[in-house]
Order: sequence, then structure tokens, then C-alpha cells
Amino acid sequence: MGYIKNYDTLNSNPHRKIVLDLIETAYSSIDPNTVFQKDFSLENNTLKLKDKTFDLSQFDRVFLLGFGKGSALMCKILEEKLGDKLTEGFDVDVVEQTFTKVHHTLGTHPLPSQQNFDFTKMVIEKLTGLTEKDLVLITTCGGGSVMFEQPHTLDLTKMIEVNKALLHCGATISEMNAIRKHLSKVKGGGLAKILYPATVVNLLFSDVPGNDLSVIASGPLVKDPTTVQDANALCEKYKLFETLNSQRSILNSGDFVETPKEDKYFEKVSNILMLSNLTALEAMEKKARELGYEVHVMTDRLQGDARTMGEKLINETPDGQILLAGGETTIKITGNGRGGRNQALVLCALPHIKDQTVLASFGSDGWDFYELAGAMADHDTLKKIDELHLDVKTFLDNDDSYGLWEKTGHGILTGKQESNVSDLYIVLKPKQETEQQTQEISKSEDEPKIMPAPVEE
Repeated sequence: MGYIKNYDTLNSNPHRKIVLDLIETAYSSIDPNTVFQKDFSLENNTLKLKDKTFDLSQFDRVFLLGFGKGSALMCKILEEKLGDKLTEGFDVDVVEQTFTKVHHTLGTHPLPSQQNFDFTKMVIEKLTGLTEKDLVLITTCGGGSVMFEQPHTLDLTKMIEVNKALLHCGATISEMNAIRKHLSKVKGGGLAKILYPATVVNLLFSDVPGNDLSVIASGPLVKDPTTVQDANALCEKYKLFETLNSQRSILNSGDFVETPKEDKYFEKVSNILMLSNLTALEAMEKKARELGYEVHVMTDRLQGDARTMGEKLINETPDGQILLAGGETTIKITGNGRGGRNQALVLCALPHIKDQTVLASFGSDGWDFYELAGAMADHDTLKKIDELHLDVKTFLDNDDSYGLWEKTGHGILTGKQESNVSDLYIVLKPKQETEQQTQEISKSEDEPKIMPAPVEE
């Protein structure tokens, strides 16, 4: 069985099958087991991670810390590989995992919770007072901004309201995290200050367009280029003070605290980018070429309004080609419906889908809110909408993309995945005269093929 649970339902025509197989390829390429098999080795006391090596005999203790979506499996793999060399570990993720030496917490996302706060407090208490003879291995994953959190002044109720406002205001991930950094003891290099003077190896699994290391999980181990003034300016830009304080005082300029700027806290921190959406894009590009298509990788850092981005992606795809992109759109919510940015992108693009064009938008972590990873649409979708007498404008006006995909059955269902490298986008725009060729390609694809199975949660 592959990654897409409703593969057979979605596989209603040859062009859809090609897109579905590209999605399967994307998920397979970012499987944590594949990543560590390629970029991790431990022989005797020599630990090698990508192009960096560390001599474990130089340390008295080795700690492991993970936070964010996908960190549980990463830590599980590292725990097994480190064996007796691991002293103790800590992890928070939205999926359960069984460990031997790692204390695991089932956290929450996209909003913070008491369990997230309690986990972070425990980590700070356990890892305060480390020495130069200590080594800390960290897996930093997308979603860590919410799961690894200890605010300076705001309580949980206020932090939930702040995060709700950030999710709905239309800010980019970089802008949201710039605000979060200055409210937190651990973000924006705060964790590096706590762990000093230990040696720290930070393995980053990027969900941020452009892979800015200071933005991934709000950069807990990266020197922060933003300031308190930047955070206040962003709150003014998106009218967050006005939104949050309309009924009672929740967030004020005095709540922001400057992040650590001293170089000494970062001199013994190695930040290693282990995985990004380029991994998935390159795997899909290779697969598409094997299927006989010309491929254009538009960008790995797509950003913009989800309401218009689907149309843009379709318009930039030449006939007879496949367009691929990665990134993270934004959407300002005004209605009362359900859905995520990937589902909304495809919903808003429906009027622009012509002929045999197929559009898919999906979260690499398998969760675009309300169960679905995203959605795909083509002429079969338009036909289904017509058969069900659905009014697309009603769903659009109420920001209820999930409602439409629930009724049509054209949402992409994968369940939560073990990696998170932002969102991925596919447009297939076949030439009409190549229809017979596409049928032949699709038929050949029905032959048995080797595909790494997804790791069970």
C-alpha cells in the first residue's frame, strides 16, 4: 500500500494517475528512513552527518532533543543508531512513538497547549547547566514553533489567541515567526543560550520556503536577525494589536523581549539542513521525465495568496508539460467554513481548469487541517460538482474548501506523515494530441513497481 489512502478513488483517468504517482514519489523521497540511510553514519566514536563529523569520545554525555511534526520518527531512528552512547532524550510531536531512553510527549498543532508548555519547561530544566563535555543532538522540524514554546510573559490562553490571529491574518511564515520569536524564551536563538556552552548539532527538516534557518521552528538555535521593533511593526502591519485587544488586553508592545545577539552562544552550534522540499521536487522531476513529460520546476519557495496562486500555477504551465513547485501560501480567513491553504488553493482555481488539466496542492506532512493533505481537481471534478448541483461560490465565500472536497471525494487523504517540508504543487497540462501516448504511459505504469512503503505510525 502506498501513501495515498484514497488512491483508487482518485485514479479516475490516466492524467490523474500520473499526478497521483508523482505525489507518491514525493512522499517516498522524504521518508526519514531514506534520509538517515543516506546522510548518517556512526562508526566506533565517529559520528558523520552529511559533511560534518563529530568525535563522541570527546563528550561525557550525549542528549537528544526533537520537536515538531516528524521529529518522533527522527528521534526514534537516532535513538536506535546511537544505542548506549545516548544518555537521555526528549521529543514532542503530534504522533505517538515508543522509545527506550527518549521521553515522548504527544503535543498539539497548530495551536499551543499545556502539554506543549510542560514539555518545553521540562527540557529547559533538564538541559540547563550543561558543560563543554556535553553534546546535544537536535531534530528541528516544522511545527516546532507551536510545540516547543515557553513564553516570557503571556499565559497559555493569550498565546492561543495570538497564534489564532497569526494564522488568520495573512502573514507569511517568516513574519509570523518573527513575532513569535520575541514572545518566547526558546525561539530566535533562545535555546542556544540555554544549552551554552555544550556542543550542539541541530538537524533541520525545513518547512520554510527558501530554507531560511532562522525561520524554521522560529530558529531556536540560530542567531536572530529580527528585533523587537520588527515584531511591533509586523503587528501594526497586520493590525494584530487591534484584533487581539478589541475585547480585552491580550498582546501589547511591552510583551516583546529582544532575542540573544551575543556571538558566543552560537559558536559551538552546527546547523545542518537535512531535508527540504527540494528533495521532493527533484524526485518528482525525475519521475515525470521517466514518464515522458517535459518538466518545469517553477520554484521551491512559492509564496502568495492561496486564492490566486492556483490560477498562476496553471497559467505558467505550458501545454504538454508538468509544472512542479514547493512553498507555502497564505490565506486570510473571513468565512466560518473549514479547510486549509492547499484545499483553498485548488478550490479557488476551479474556474481556471480547462480541458485535461490536473491541479494538485498538498501538504508534505499529510495534514492540511480537517483530515485531508490537500486536494486535486480536473474536468472530472467539475463534472462531479455539476452532478451534485454544488454552488462553488458558496463554498468560496464561506472559506469552506473542506466542505466541497468532502462532498466530491476529490481531497487527498494520506494521514499524518513523518516528514514536513512545506507544501507541494503539481500542474499537468497535456496536449490533446498526446492523449493516446498518455494512455500508453499510464498503462505501462500499471506494471508492478518498487516503491518504499510508508513507515507506520
